[in-house]
Amino acid sequence: MTDLTELSDRARTVFAQVVEQYVTTGMPVGSKTLAARPDALRLSPASIRSVLKDLESAGLLAAPHTSAGRMPTDAGLRLFVDGMIEWRKPDEAERAAIEQQTRAATSEGLSSALEKTTGALADLASCAALVMMPRGDARLRQVAFTRLSDRRALMVLIGADGSVENRIVESEEALSDAALAEATNYANERLSGLTLKEGVERLEQEIRSGRAALQKAASGLVETGLAVWSRDESNRAVLIVRGQAHLLDPSNADDLDRVRQLLEDIDEKEQLLSVLDLAREAKSMRIFIGAENPLYSLSGSSMIAAPYASDGGSILGVVGVIGPTRLNYARIIPMVDYTAKTLSRLIE
Repeated sequence: MTDLTELSDRARTVFAQVVEQYVTTGMPVGSKTLAARPDALRLSPASIRSVLKDLESAGLLAAPHTSAGRMPTDAGLRLFVDGMIEWRKPDEAERAAIEQQTRAATSEGLSSALEKTTGALADLASCAALVMMPRGDARLRQVAFTRLSDRRALMVLIGADGSVENRIVESEEALSDAALAEATNYANERLSGLTLKEGVERLEQEIRSGRAALQKAASGLVETGLAVWSRDESNRAVLIVRGQAHLLDPSNADDLDRVRQLLEDIDEKEQLLSVLDLAREAKSMRIFIGAENPLYSLSGSSMIAAPYASDGGSILGVVGVIGPTRLNYARIIPMVDYTAKTLSRLIE
């Protein structure tokens, strides 16, 4: 990829103006448009066309078939974001909008705070906004075991929040109806109201002390079932998405196929979570532009994501925005960063 040092001062200025104009209008930028800018270089349209051609040859700009103007490529946007962008910190009104939603929802719980803060970010950025948070440790309300075969059972778990989930449990012992009934009765009598972690700890303690007078098959069912569900829950995250309607803005009318593809991408929650995980694992802001990530190769979209953490520095989740590659990076990147820091303060 072309390095900034390979560009002349004139080429850098023209390139930056093309990106800024394109981000603002979403339209390819021509030499006459650049020559008419208040901050234009004292160059003729012909001289500007020559510079644009060089930038296109360098892979930083592209000329759509339907227009004589140029627009930045994904590589060009990456070069601009990494080395040329002039950040614009959120102004007082933007900071207040984010903080107001966060504070207003604090009494309603973390989930509500995340939802409302994400909605505020979506409105301010005019994009879809998303936040990933680890699933909380669910509390058990009711458990039932049903035999599938001699050594396999279906464990049905009903959470205190009304959620219903199933897990298939493998048993080392042959399963009788009596063992299934015993496992069900024990789980409901001794584990109801506990979180998964608390349930596992109580079961282990009662088995060690002899208070859990369970058949080996019943004991194994409960222990294995809780372990399987606990592992699944710890590996699963919750994804909240707000503001998809912003992607249907009239300014995107000429590119409805890409917008439609992006909306389909957003519906692929598991794929989105895998991309957000990259920011969580890196513990830093991540910016994905266009085809840099396979998820966006068709929709020509970008994602900006930043992790938020607990007071102790433990990464809890990721907040970000997703939209067309012509995002106003100079404005939105600091806004996402500010939102992540606001959420971190909320969790302190």
